[in-house]
Amino acid sequence: MRYRLAVVAPSATEVIRHAGGWLFDRTTAGWEVTVLVADHANVRPLRILGATVLDLEQSLTTPVHDTWPTAVAVAAQTYRSDGRVRAGVLDCLDRGLTEVALWGVDLPAELEHRVDHAQHRMSVAARAFKSCALAAAGLPAEAVGASEAFRTGELRPPAYRCEVDLVPAR
Repeated sequence: MRYRLAVVAPSATEVIRHAGGWLFDRTTAGWEVTVLVADHANVRPLRILGATVLDLEQSLTTPVHDTWPTAVAVAAQTYRSDGRVRAGVLDCLDRGLTEVALWGVDLPAELEHRVDHAQHRMSVAARAFKSCALAAAGLPAEAVGASEAFRTGELRPPAYRCEVDLVPAR
């Protein structure tokens, strides 16, 4: 059974900019990565990173899901604008069975004491593939740093983490 990461965002560009390296590193570590986007006009850049891409609305209206992800990553913009996504994130945080990561600015106050700062230090390959994905998305001049920042629920203890996991921000 593979670990599964579900990423929810308004567009491919949003995912690539904020979580592309983490997505790539998890894919190459054997995770099954699925990205749900509202704007799926140009999903080729996400495929460069190894993700399967699905339509957000169609996925959210499916009444029964056969599998549940091990981790969920959500753009703050989507969390604020879609009540179904918000309810799902809060349910994941309440149950504590699914790793939850969010990115972006202006997280609602209801999450302030439920998520902490975390980061993912990208591998050299992740930085290279993220650059390629940004170029394919029409953003070739964007600089790719060494890490990506998130806000997360409770993280696994250090003894159980691997190189593709999020770690507390210093």
